[in-house]
Amino acid sequence: MNRRILIAGLLLVCASVLVHAHGGMIHVMGTVTALTDTSVTVQTTDKKTIEVVLTDETTYQNGSKPAVRKDLKVGDRVAIHAMKVKDTLQAHEVHFTEATTASTH
Repeated sequence: MNRRILIAGLLLVCASVLVHAHGGMIHVMGTVTALTDTSVTVQTTDKKTIEVVLTDETTYQNGSKPAVRKDLKVGDRVAIHAMKVKDTLQAHEVHFTEATTASTH
């Protein structure tokens, strides 16, 4: 019986560490369908449309290279780490890969 309690306790500790490691971030993944100076709209992999606010503190990464907001384009694939602030999602980090055009053979 003590062994089960010990295992359950360890699982709870590990789970709380994992939640803390993500820092409460919400992950939005999909394709950019619209852009403004202050937001990005993403069609997620499950076909939902989500708007995420871009701030001056938002950082950008194109593949493994640092990027800036103007590098992000409609059609790019994104993984956004965002925080819920009131009724909006605010982007902390935007990781993206540029849309590729299909090759013709």
